[in-house]
Amino acid sequence: MSLPSPRALFFRNAEQLLTLSGPPAPRRQEALSELGVILKGAVLTQGTKIHRVGRTSDLEPEARRVKAEAIDCRGAVVMPGFVDSHTHLVFAGNRVEDYERRLRGWTYEAIARAGGGICYSAQKVREASVGALVAQAERFLNAFAAYGTTTLEVKTGYGLDVEQELKILEALRRLRKVSALELVPTLLAAHALPADFAGRRAAYVDLVARRLIPAVGRKKLAEYIDCFCDRGAFSVEDCRKLLTVGRRHGLVPRLHAEQLSRTGASRLAMELGAASADHLDHLSERDIRALARSGVVATLLPGSNFHLGLQKYPPARRLIDAGAIVALATDFNPGTSPTLNMQFILSLACTAMRMTPAQAISAATLNAAYALRRTDRLGSLEPGKQADLIVMDLPDYREIPYYFAVNHCVMNVKRGRIIYRRQEVEVRSQE
Repeated sequence: MSLPSPRALFFRNAEQLLTLSGPPAPRRQEALSELGVILKGAVLTQGTKIHRVGRTSDLEPEARRVKAEAIDCRGAVVMPGFVDSHTHLVFAGNRVEDYERRLRGWTYEAIARAGGGICYSAQKVREASVGALVAQAERFLNAFAAYGTTTLEVKTGYGLDVEQELKILEALRRLRKVSALELVPTLLAAHALPADFAGRRAAYVDLVARRLIPAVGRKKLAEYIDCFCDRGAFSVEDCRKLLTVGRRHGLVPRLHAEQLSRTGASRLAMELGAASADHLDHLSERDIRALARSGVVATLLPGSNFHLGLQKYPPARRLIDAGAIVALATDFNPGTSPTLNMQFILSLACTAMRMTPAQAISAATLNAAYALRRTDRLGSLEPGKQADLIVMDLPDYREIPYYFAVNHCVMNVKRGRIIYRRQEVEVRSQE
C-alpha cells in the first residue's frame, strides 16, 4: 500500500541555499566548485518533488497560497542530501578485535591467519538470520539519516558463497521496503576468496559466474556488480570475467581499484565502461590522465585510509586538476571504515586530500549521484527533482568540514518527507 503524498514544505530564509543547479551531468575541474548559492534562499516542495527554488521573498506568496508548512532556516545552510555511493551496510557484529590487533602492530595477513578479516565477517553472516541482519542495518540507517545521507549504495560481500550472498540481498530487499532512505543494491561476491576455496580461486570465480550472477540478474536483486581487484584479492582477468558476465545479466560494473597496489584495475573499469572505480590510492599519472578523459567516476574513500592509519591518501587534487569526475563516499564497513558520517568524510577530503569545501560538497552530492546514475533526480535542488535535502545548523557551508567530527544536520528530508529532525528546529504552519 503506497503512502499518501506528503504535504507541501517551505524551507525559507536559508543563510545559504546550495542548489548545485545546472545540467544533469557530473562536475569537473572548476565546475566542481560551483554550488549555485542563493543567499536568503528558499525551497518549496510539493509531494515528493521540488516545486520551486529561489529567494525567500519571491516564493512567499505561492507558499502561502498552497498552505505549505514553513520551516525557518535562518542562520542555516540548506543543501542536497548526501549521496553515499560506496557502502557495505549489511553485515553482522563488528571487527573491533581486528581494530585492536592492528593497533598492537598486527599485519593484515596475521589478522587473517588468526581468523579475522573479511572471512570473520562472513562467518558472522552465516550465523545470523536475515532478520538479525535487517535489524542491525536499520540501526545504521537511522544514523545515516541523522548525519544527512538520503541515498546510499549497498554492497554484498560478506557472504562469500551463493546462499549467503543471496541472504544478504534478501536482507537488502527487505530494507528497501521499510527504510525511508533510498538504497541501491550492488553484488560484490568477489570480495575475498572463501576459506573453502583456498588455492582454487578460478573455481570460485566460475561458481559466481555460473550460479550466483544469473540468479541475481534473473530475480533483479541488484543493480550493479563490483569486484575487489587488488593484491591478495582478485586479478584483473578474474574481474573482467565476472563484470562481463554481470553486464550480460543486466548488472552495471563498478570496481574496487588500485587500493593496496597498482594492478591496472582502473584501466579495466574504463575498458568496461564501469560506473565508478573506487579507492584509487595507487594511480599512475597515465591512469589519472586516462580517467580524466573517461566517464568513469573516481570515487575516493578517505575514511578507510584514516581508520587504517595510513599516511597515503587518494590523489584528489591531481585527479581534479586533470579533469576526472571525483566523488566521495564513506566506504562504511566493519573492517576498514566504520563511519557513516559523510560530514566527517568532507573534513578528511579537505584536510587530508586538499579539496576545498565546495569541491567536497559537489563530490558528495551531484557527482556521487552521477556515480549511481541518478543525476536526473538526485544531487541538486532544482524544480522537478526529488525533494531530498538537508538543513545544517551553520551559516556558511565551509564550516561543515571545518568543525570536524560534529553533526551539523538538524533536518533530513527524503522524497518530500521529514525523516529526521532535531527539536530545536523552528517549524510552523503558514496561513
